[in-house]
Amino acid sequence: MTDRSRILFINVGHGLDHLFLLLYPTVVLTLEGVFGRSYGELLSLAVPGFIAFAAGTLPAGWLGDRWSRPAMLAVFFVGIGVSSILTGLARSPFELAVGLTLIGLFASIYHPVGIAMLVEGREKVGKLLGVNGVAGNLGLAAAAIVAAALSEAISWRAAFIVPGVLTLLIGILFVAVCRQWRNTAAAPARPPLSWSGGRPSRTLLRLVLVIGVATALTGLTFQTTTIALPKLFDEGLTGIADGALGIGALVSVVIAVAAFAQIGVGWLIDRYPAKPVWIAVLFAQAPLIAAAGFLAGHGLIVVALAMMMVVVGEIPIQDALVTRYTAEHWRARIFGIKFLLGLGASAVAAPLVAGLHGISGGFLWLFVGLGGSAALVGIIAFWLPSGGAGAARLAARAEA
Repeated sequence: MTDRSRILFINVGHGLDHLFLLLYPTVVLTLEGVFGRSYGELLSLAVPGFIAFAAGTLPAGWLGDRWSRPAMLAVFFVGIGVSSILTGLARSPFELAVGLTLIGLFASIYHPVGIAMLVEGREKVGKLLGVNGVAGNLGLAAAAIVAAALSEAISWRAAFIVPGVLTLLIGILFVAVCRQWRNTAAAPARPPLSWSGGRPSRTLLRLVLVIGVATALTGLTFQTTTIALPKLFDEGLTGIADGALGIGALVSVVIAVAAFAQIGVGWLIDRYPAKPVWIAVLFAQAPLIAAAGFLAGHGLIVVALAMMMVVVGEIPIQDALVTRYTAEHWRARIFGIKFLLGLGASAVAAPLVAGLHGISGGFLWLFVGLGGSAALVGIIAFWLPSGGAGAARLAARAEA
């Protein structure tokens, strides 16, 4: 399999990963009459799936490094396809929750394994991660319109079964064309993340602490805003976009347009230090997220678009930093830890959205709180070691 084909499958996988995770927040708008449950109760059925999505990243990363990243990607395609089909066949809320949990479990494979495959043997990864991020967010954007269109044209079940069948076929094609099942990156003698005299350097400790806290908080922000967006538009755009299809289409357009911000951010971090770019993006997030909780009508559409541009545009920066500071043969495991932190925090997104909406009847305090969280991460990011100097020190220690 050529490098171009490999990258194509990796990017398609990213799109599908996000598509499957965000089908349900749109489908749930049509299920209140089907199962006789409230929006909050039905949305809570997705919580075990988001927990599985986070918890599965560590074992997936370990298997990717120790066994085979391409083989794990094949398991991802086939497993998530079959799980989605089973979800579409659910006959009760319990069976629906089981299906969503399986989707989350197989979806957990992608990020630690797929991103590690993508950056193997490469130095400048910003633009590559940006394009991959666009692919992921186009899948996220497509989720709302795919779910709404299939639900209205056929049934809510088709919203899971049709994408599941297509993904299963993609998995079979990947297995058929993949000729290299071993990881291609050579293992260096010592990893850059080394310990000096039995103790980690201050630079390394600062890096781990900053990235760890930032990953958790930005993961929560990303997942919460994307889950809440369909309901936010449903309540704030009365007369502008009505019905599941209209809301789904508008959500898809907003996320699809916003996704391309990642290419611009990727270009910037390939040419300039990542730290100031990261801080600028984080401080741009704070007022935009908070404003989305106050607005309605056309103003909400404009602010939501700007909000999603800076929320998704931030994603390649953290992945580029992890790539810069970690060794090839550890990378899937390190990404597994990173995504465990980020996705673990984001696992509370669904109950947070459902709970605060149930208490306040809207999203004002949720979005104000998320804006404050973005400002906090921006302040914490000032403590990040300077990219070039920190990387040089760690690389020098690895070669010593």
